Amino acid sequence: MLLGAFITLIIFIIVYLLLAPIRLVVNTDRNQYYVEQKGLVKAQIAPDEKDILKIKMKVLFFKFNIYPLRKNKTSKIRKKQVKTKSTKRYLNFKKVIRVIKSFKIKRFHLYIDTGDCISNAKLYPVFALLNYFNVDCKVNFTGRNSLILAIENRPIRIIKSFINF
Repeated sequence: MLLGAFITLIIFIIVYLLLAPIRLVVNTDRNQYYVEQKGLVKAQIAPDEKDILKIKMKVLFFKFNIYPLRKNKTSKIRKKQVKTKSTKRYLNFKKVIRVIKSFKIKRFHLYIDTGDCISNAKLYPVFALLNYFNVDCKVNFTGRNSLILAIENRPIRIIKSFINF
């Protein structure tokens, strides 16, 4: 009975990991840049006073910061690098395109001002045409530039794009 419950729990966790959406959000209005898998992991890029940036990680119930631009204190000691035979793996272009197609754009807003009214006037008909295809692109003459982009994918779709031909 206990073994059956444990196996059911493991299967539930695997199914959740395959079906839970992974979101990439870029919002320049609110300075939010993060990747998350709901309920499990969230990695957010944030500015820092000492360093240029830091990555705020939240894994389950644990929160910690990573400073990618800091020098490691152990980097002074270098070990000799041993050359090994490298097997070159080339990515198949069709597989890369299938993986890119598996991503879904949930939200896209682009507000742009080039600073030149003539360039803005030239962009206006292009953005009006894009708005015809349900893309929210707007040209403004007020100096406001912003991008809101939310992309979502599920790990099962990525795996399917590698398997299917």
